Amino acid sequence: MVSDTDQRRNRVITLALLAILLISVSMFLTSPKESDTIVVTFPSGATLETEVADTPEKLLFGLAFREALPPSTGMLYIFETTGTHRLNTKEYKMPVDMIWLDESRHVVQLHESVPPCSTNTCPMYGPSSEPVRYVIQTAAGFIRQEGLQANAELKFALRM
Repeated sequence: MVSDTDQRRNRVITLALLAILLISVSMFLTSPKESDTIVVTFPSGATLETEVADTPEKLLFGLAFREALPPSTGMLYIFETTGTHRLNTKEYKMPVDMIWLDESRHVVQLHESVPPCSTNTCPMYGPSSEPVRYVIQTAAGFIRQEGLQANAELKFALRM
């Protein structure tokens, strides 16, 4: 015969296992957020909705393998530290504009209409000596369209 104490212990164990099972299932059913979106505002008032590249994979591949960028979008690379970071366009399918920014979000350097590269040795782009913390890649022609110049200050806002 099972005592009341044993029955209570069995119920508690069963409830605990059920709770663990429900938590585990809910973790698999809810999809994690792909990435944050940061809205970048330019001196002209124009905005870009940028996908954040802040993981090793996104920092390495960036916009590679994408056929095109929707209008008013781009990718914002956020490096862990300020330094002389450089990027290439290996396996990109479209030309891009690159906007290099320092820690205070001022434009350090601009590269317009950087062509895609499909070879093993692709050119690296970036400022020669100025340290940067951020890079924005957007559709080719954006820099010219906005009349963006070095030293311009950009504003970032996280879109929730």
